[in-house]
Amino acid sequence: MIFHTIYKNNRTFAPLLTRFNNKMEIFREIGQLTCYLKNKRLNGKKIGLVPTMGAFHEGHLTLVKRSVKENDITVCSIFVNPTQFNNPEDLEKYPRNVDKDIEMLKANCCDVVFCPEVSTMYRKERIVQIRLGYLEEIMEGKFRPGHFQGVGLIVTKLLNIVKPDRAYFGLKDLQQFVLVKKLVEELNIDVEICGVPTVRNEKGLALSSRNERLSEREKEQALIFNRSLRLAQEMLKNGGKIKEVRDVILKNFQKDNSVKLEYFEIVDSETLRNIDSLNDCDNASLCIAGYVGKVRLIDNISIN
Repeated sequence: MIFHTIYKNNRTFAPLLTRFNNKMEIFREIGQLTCYLKNKRLNGKKIGLVPTMGAFHEGHLTLVKRSVKENDITVCSIFVNPTQFNNPEDLEKYPRNVDKDIEMLKANCCDVVFCPEVSTMYRKERIVQIRLGYLEEIMEGKFRPGHFQGVGLIVTKLLNIVKPDRAYFGLKDLQQFVLVKKLVEELNIDVEICGVPTVRNEKGLALSSRNERLSEREKEQALIFNRSLRLAQEMLKNGGKIKEVRDVILKNFQKDNSVKLEYFEIVDSETLRNIDSLNDCDNASLCIAGYVGKVRLIDNISIN
């Protein structure tokens, strides 16, 4: 077996030995990865891609398990993408633990890990941009200008490098999932985009890498997001009007100074456009975002 460069640390031999035993390949360079996957593809292997920024939790592992179940080869990328951070402090503080992530991937039967440097994925001068119309101007796009341009660019790069049969995205980031589906459709990229339901802790808090930055007290305070979504869902199922539901949720956040609401939207799940009535679409979703302390969190649920 040819061992590829793994990552910068002083514990070289143990990771190499473990990887040898688990037969998991780790690549940092694009050329080596594409050559490896080309041979697998020529042998009729189906490839699944799980794009991540690392700092794994059970939500990430659910994506990996789904891909392992549905494909012959599962590729997981670990890359903290700088172009999707509009806040430099957020990029700097984003949790990173590649050693731990790789061990978790080994334990969950991942076949290939791709963890490139920023210089590998981006040239010094970037000319190409991907614009995504109204999808980059609503909800997350409104509060994080440029975020989805960065997401669109890195996802396109990873899909072109890996050329997977399927790619897996968590539905916690509903806007990202819808955006990627539109991107693939309009660019005629031959890949199936698979959405995987949100994983939550026992109290209902959506799992997120950002949760690592929350204190135990803040994790309790963060439950207001899921509770608000459940309350709105129940009100709508019982015939509540959308305007009435919005007013109730906004008032709930005004009562709690420990959290800050950025948006609460009731949208068509396919287009993410706001709706005035549940009769306007077949499938609607409730989307919410805000801050607990200095940590920004998002969540959503389907009204159905």
